[in-house]
Amino acid sequence: MIFISKILFFTSHHGFYTVMILLLFFGLLSWVTKKAWLLAPILPLAILNGFAGQYLNAWFLNQYGVEITAVITSDVQTNSTLNDMYIHDYEAIVKKQDGKYISTYFSTTSASIYPIENAIRIPGMDQHFPVKYIPGYEKNIVILYYQSEEGNVLLKYEKMAPVNSAKIKYEADRTNKEFIEEYISALEEYVKSYDNEEYKIEELKKDLKQLK
Repeated sequence: MIFISKILFFTSHHGFYTVMILLLFFGLLSWVTKKAWLLAPILPLAILNGFAGQYLNAWFLNQYGVEITAVITSDVQTNSTLNDMYIHDYEAIVKKQDGKYISTYFSTTSASIYPIENAIRIPGMDQHFPVKYIPGYEKNIVILYYQSEEGNVLLKYEKMAPVNSAKIKYEADRTNKEFIEEYISALEEYVKSYDNEEYKIEELKKDLKQLK
């Protein structure tokens, strides 16, 4: 597992050198065997690593790693951009199982984050957040963003959005059955994760029965 973790860390953090190694390996293999078609995998493997290297790393670490905490100690904005946003270089310390810390690094483009999604969300500096790694190679981490304090706040906000939308409709017309049903449905979905006495679902159901 440690060997696999080292390989995935290298390929996800050093895309250029990974391409060079692919060129060298398959080029040498093609030269030794005198088979030109062995050069074919270079381009697709290089593209695959560029797009999915960090996702594969995130899946592997979440599947087989152990959970611990880390803290970002440095956040430096670079001059490079990704989707019109500046890329950041990060340094962090990771708590080992013996209680000591080890330094690591990653960037906006190389960070492994779980759950895997089309978004790059990294906790702020000086905040302890959960990560997973393979014991013995602690510098390769996957960030468990939604288990962090910052991630929980964002997740709660996102789950609250349908409730707020339905509430506005309901308060605009409290006699509209469709609006009441939508409000009840949104509240029921919300309280599956967040129990809050403020939401009087039973009262809304009574109001709905009176309209039927």
